[in-house]
Amino acid sequence: MNAYTAFAYVYDEYMDNIPYDEWGQYMIGLLKELGVKAGDSVVDLGCGTGTVTRMLEKEGYDIVGIDMSEDMLAIAAERIEESGQDILYSCQDMREFELPFKVDAFTSIGDSMNYITSKEDLESVFKCVAENINDGGVFVFDLKTIHFFRDILADNTYAENRDESAFIWDNYYNEDDKNNEYDLAVFVMNEDGSFNRYEEQHFQHGFELEEVKEAAANAGLSVLALYDAFSKDAPKPDSERVYFVLQK
Repeated sequence: MNAYTAFAYVYDEYMDNIPYDEWGQYMIGLLKELGVKAGDSVVDLGCGTGTVTRMLEKEGYDIVGIDMSEDMLAIAAERIEESGQDILYSCQDMREFELPFKVDAFTSIGDSMNYITSKEDLESVFKCVAENINDGGVFVFDLKTIHFFRDILADNTYAENRDESAFIWDNYYNEDDKNNEYDLAVFVMNEDGSFNRYEEQHFQHGFELEEVKEAAANAGLSVLALYDAFSKDAPKPDSERVYFVLQK
């Protein structure tokens, strides 16, 4: 089963421990410091169920969310119908997306960019950004680090049980290709109390920081800054997540 099909419908429930408010406010702070103001157009790549897009829209940005999971976008659409927000969602692959107009900024948060599993594909993402952003526009995104995959996730197994669903998440990190495989089993309760089991495979990649810089340069983007997550400090050997700021 493709990533984020069955898991899409319990994703927000199990991500309730993620400090999205902190992540979103950090991103919004960076955008404001970079001169991206209310009314400017922002595209969020790998937007998932739209948590960050809704935060950005509340700040006055004109938002487009792109994701390749129809199931995740269906939930995102339900959320804005409930909130009454005006956000455009588009089901596209971030490696080859198209927009009808150029925008002022791109964002990607929550390690969506780690789902790009080669330097060549990363460069394709950057080239799409460069083709669809106004001159001077910025791209702010995060990446989990190799240290996180190798030393934190490692080959650990995680499991959690809720009232009407459960999951088992096995991790396998390959030092040779720097890919992390997640084997995910999701159990969802039916009305009669029985459970359906769904299985998904997810793959994320750990990039060397220099690889990212080279891919950006090859796509015509400049690297303005790298930050240890949620700070203005430079990345350290034990950084688990790094934010990049690129500019056209």
